[in-house]
Amino acid sequence: MTDNRKIDPETGTETTGHSWDGIEELNTPLPRWWLWTFYATIVWGVIYTILYPAWPMVSGATAGLLGYSTRAEVAAEIKRVDLSNADLTESLVNVDLGVLKDNEELHRFAVQAGRSVFAANCSQCHGSGAGGVVASGYPNLLDDDWLWGGTMEDIAYTVRHGIRNEDDNDAHFSEMPPFDWMETAELDATVHFVRSLSGLEYDAAAALAGAEVFADNCSACHGEKGLGDREIGAPNLADAIWLRGGSHDAILRQLKAPRMGVMPPWQARLGEAEVRAVTAYVHGLGGGEAAVGDPEDMPAD
Repeated sequence: MTDNRKIDPETGTETTGHSWDGIEELNTPLPRWWLWTFYATIVWGVIYTILYPAWPMVSGATAGLLGYSTRAEVAAEIKRVDLSNADLTESLVNVDLGVLKDNEELHRFAVQAGRSVFAANCSQCHGSGAGGVVASGYPNLLDDDWLWGGTMEDIAYTVRHGIRNEDDNDAHFSEMPPFDWMETAELDATVHFVRSLSGLEYDAAAALAGAEVFADNCSACHGEKGLGDREIGAPNLADAIWLRGGSHDAILRQLKAPRMGVMPPWQARLGEAEVRAVTAYVHGLGGGEAAVGDPEDMPAD
């Protein structure tokens, strides 16, 4: 029998017989240890797909013979933590929010839990640092300016029921009408007057004319001095804190075509304990107010 093997003269290695532009391919098999390792990984992969969840199906995946589930592990860990905090959670649900701070351990628990609730459910709109987004009308929760009140109870009510949503009949609701029917000069004058309330740059003559327009059309909600009304969610226009910007153009846009945000109700999704926890967290960010009559709210002698 004729030996048709061809040996490369430079290396003494058998070639495959393939040649490209005069360059021949050497026949150098993979090391045996590498091949056996590769075969072992294939066997291991097959065994893994049999024992553990692996193959995607129409409505799920194969469960595996061992019935292992990372989701089940997480659920078990959450249940374990909930059980360990059961007493604190029950106390949080039943405590009067006005005196929550008096219980240092419970208040600390509420704030820590509320931080997690906020990060998971509220930061998408209000920002991870709760600074809000002026361009989108998401309120800054770090300042002391509140549309609907900043006490513990006020904040809890807003979290429970939301604002201007169609899912909760007890949601806060307010609506600013468009003033696009006004003359351009009247709108411009009103903007100058509103800016004057916050000490921003304004035209004095225009602001004087705008004061009359404001008194006739805006004071019913915002008050004669523009201090707002929390009962109806009318913003304070004299504190230089703006939900959608305080520039001349931003205020003018809001007068012509008011933009009003919507906040969903969270009671059903979070439950009372988490509502109270996130309330404690938001209240402690810097702008929380004491309930009327609280010692910290009373003037010093």
